[in-house]
Amino acid sequence: MTSLQQLAEASVRNAESSPIESTYLAKTTRSASLHAKAVEYQPSGVSRLVGYWEPYPLTFARGEGCYVFDVDGNRYTDMLCNYTSLVHGLTYPPIQEAIERSIGNGTAWCGNNVAQYALAEQLVNRIASVDQVRFTNSGTEAGNLALLIARAVTGRYKVLMARHGYHGSLLEFASGSMDQPGPATLLARYGDADSFKAVLEEHGQDIAAVFVEGVMGAGGMQQAPAEFFIELKQAASKAGALLVIDEVITFRLGLGGQQGNLGVTADLTMLGKLIGGGFAVGAVGASRELMSVMDSRSLKIMHSGTFNANPMTMTAGDVSVRELTQVRIDTMSEQGLRVAAGLKTSAEKLGLPLTINQCGSLLNLFFSDDAQDNMFSRTDNEAVTLFHLACFNRGVSLAARGMIVLSTVMTSEVIDDAVSRMAAAMEDVAAEI
Repeated sequence: MTSLQQLAEASVRNAESSPIESTYLAKTTRSASLHAKAVEYQPSGVSRLVGYWEPYPLTFARGEGCYVFDVDGNRYTDMLCNYTSLVHGLTYPPIQEAIERSIGNGTAWCGNNVAQYALAEQLVNRIASVDQVRFTNSGTEAGNLALLIARAVTGRYKVLMARHGYHGSLLEFASGSMDQPGPATLLARYGDADSFKAVLEEHGQDIAAVFVEGVMGAGGMQQAPAEFFIELKQAASKAGALLVIDEVITFRLGLGGQQGNLGVTADLTMLGKLIGGGFAVGAVGASRELMSVMDSRSLKIMHSGTFNANPMTMTAGDVSVRELTQVRIDTMSEQGLRVAAGLKTSAEKLGLPLTINQCGSLLNLFFSDDAQDNMFSRTDNEAVTLFHLACFNRGVSLAARGMIVLSTVMTSEVIDDAVSRMAAAMEDVAAEI
């Protein structure tokens, strides 16, 4: 299909679309044109699943602080923060200044760099279960490495994870995300220790590791109590499997991540997102004994990567982690409560059903009387889809599934303004459904 054909179809869509979609189409004509061209060269015109939404995704031109600007000149309060990675916003001065000092020295080489030591030390000092870390280039790579370690240590092959959990796009985890158990993937219910125990009792001799998120992000910010993780650790240990806690999005919730908040101990910890300061990153941390399988002097598993621990990422990540203080974590948590309370009040006035899962600076909205535990079969798809576009129309960027993420650079005024804009978006939705 040619770009002209797609633009013609967009014109037809504009004539037939709802008021919310019509406004979106009218405000983002350059994004529409660029996307029509992009689909010729990329599947759906994007390079990540969550980067696509109907009728087409926006093309952003730049970001500044807690705002992003699209190619049509529209400004949006960034209530997504690149899915939690931009904990200090888009152009945080301490990170920018550190990168500007570092980039003149080169972007990557085969060898170590000083920032790498500093970031590793920070992570080890913050996370009680971690003695050493190994850096990767993404959360998906961290999941792959954690599984490699578990398989090498246990001599087993299978993995147990939560239905609809998310640990990256490695085949074993992708099938679990889609609730499709496979030859190497077994599934249980998040937050239900008995469900995991039953699988471990039946298949424990084949399971290398149990993977679980500190908060089930892609599942709608589902939280589980400390007892769940404690029972899971005991059951995994009894079966001879390792417990892997995925802190890729939840490390922002406490100085020691969510496991620190809950007082639970992982065998292996996955990290990513904010520890790169806006650059691509991942990491695995564990005890010195478990990490010894990667000791180059007595190699048991092969792990390398051209850009692992590159100086740009390590420099930005060192600043990002250091600047994430407990005071800032607490402030974001308080702001998260304010966002949730403000949106609930607005929904009640409009007669819209609304449930919000909120954990610190992470939230997920559901236009239903209870939270859905499965993003793939939600009962509120019409409302949340309209709300997503309506928020763009009102100058707020959030995830298509209703996920909201806060950053340290958001002031009380920014939060109040964003809540007001999202409340107006709710009014737009209420007028259509």
